[in-house]
Amino acid sequence: MPDNLPSSDVEFDVFFGNIVNFVDQKCDATPPVWNHIVQASRQELRGAYDAWTAAYKPTKVPHSPVQTAEKNRVRQSSETVLREFINRFLRYDPVTNEDRDNMAIHNKKSTHSPIAVPTTSPQLIIDTSTIRRLIIYYKDEKSGRRGKPDGVHGLEVCWAILDHPPMSIEELIHSAFDTKSPLILEFDEQDRGKRVYMVGCWEIAREGEKGPFSAIVEAIIP
Repeated sequence: MPDNLPSSDVEFDVFFGNIVNFVDQKCDATPPVWNHIVQASRQELRGAYDAWTAAYKPTKVPHSPVQTAEKNRVRQSSETVLREFINRFLRYDPVTNEDRDNMAIHNKKSTHSPIAVPTTSPQLIIDTSTIRRLIIYYKDEKSGRRGKPDGVHGLEVCWAILDHPPMSIEELIHSAFDTKSPLILEFDEQDRGKRVYMVGCWEIAREGEKGPFSAIVEAIIP
């Protein structure tokens, strides 16, 4: 992924809404502070946000498995729209580093010694001791040290609930990001007993550059 979106629904909702409102503020000012964003793309972004909030709202109170599934489906499509918008319009001038900070979008680091793209993979250790939860600890395969290596921004985990081992990483359609071990994945009651497959990779802050993926690991949702 080119951008690190919040993994939890609560944080994602705040992050998404803040970007939509900030874009409106800059584009609708008199005169406009930003005039490089086409109206059709703004409408697409707003539509994706409205669809997300409509699907997310019912899940903030006791809700059905159908509502959870719909929320997850809409989040996936909304993330696609949001990432494309960020990379097309918010990664360069006239958007400033301060603007990106205000939108919680990672800025490029200015340094004379760029951080190298990781060449090692994380090792994932999955704790299944808590009901409806997978707690993922991680360490570097080379150093064996817990947590992330020096210079690494965080860990990306791609995962999916599947009936059989995936033939490729492309089948792992969900993604989560973590900067401090452990990473926690929450599941619904009806997911208990199902099998989750996942891989991880290290990521540096520079435009989401990643190292190699780990081996695919699996766990059963407790």
